[in-house]
Amino acid sequence: MSGTATSFRDLHDGPAPLLLPNAWDVASALALVADGFPAVGTTSLGVAAAAGLGDATRGVRGATVRLARLLAPLPVPISVDLEDGFADDPAAVADLVAGLPVAGVNLEDSTAGRLVDPRGHAAKVAAVKRLCPSVFVNARVDTFWLGEQADIAATTERALRYLDAGADGVFVPGRLTEGQIATLTHVVPVPVNVLASAEHTVPRLAELGVRRVSTGSLLFRASVDAAVAVAGQLRDGRPAPAATPYGEVDARTAQLRGRR
Repeated sequence: MSGTATSFRDLHDGPAPLLLPNAWDVASALALVADGFPAVGTTSLGVAAAAGLGDATRGVRGATVRLARLLAPLPVPISVDLEDGFADDPAAVADLVAGLPVAGVNLEDSTAGRLVDPRGHAAKVAAVKRLCPSVFVNARVDTFWLGEQADIAATTERALRYLDAGADGVFVPGRLTEGQIATLTHVVPVPVNVLASAEHTVPRLAELGVRRVSTGSLLFRASVDAAVAVAGQLRDGRPAPAATPYGEVDARTAQLRGRR
């Protein structure tokens, strides 16, 4: 297993929230590790878009499994975004997680852009924890993300149901106010995870009680913007910008191959 589940869990109890950057391929994960991040997640949108697939359609299952296995030799814990587990059957989701060399997984309570019955999602969480007790299960509540039942009462009710099923953390993506975040962290007695955003800095989120901040698809989207900007500079007659040397990128992948 990449890293250990215990060390990954401990990262949620540090003096500051765990800032979890989300990679979309081997090169991006290697760059994040080289910069000193103590753990790396994956982004389903980044993995899907890089493969020409749609996000949250279950089409990215194979690409996600391949990436998890490629990242297994990294010296830091890896947490993988599994969308809704790519199946309705809790046992099938648990079997999938059991076959992945990862320290954590994200499981979201929506399928095809709609919230699912929380009892069904709780069953998935429970099945995973029974079969893989050491894996950190981050139960994602998509109420605010989808704008469906987007209030704190419904969100906390779902979160506490998943906690009762064994979830180790709760992830609530979407646009939340400081008051909503503070209520969540007060009511939910496990690490609460939110997305990085322009509205709230990591230090402020720490003050509100957040224990994990994920970048989600932000790094992937920003990298695409940056690549297009460089191409535009060249097209406009400006010199090429500085970048990580070719040899350094190649050496990182060679080192990873040597760990396998």
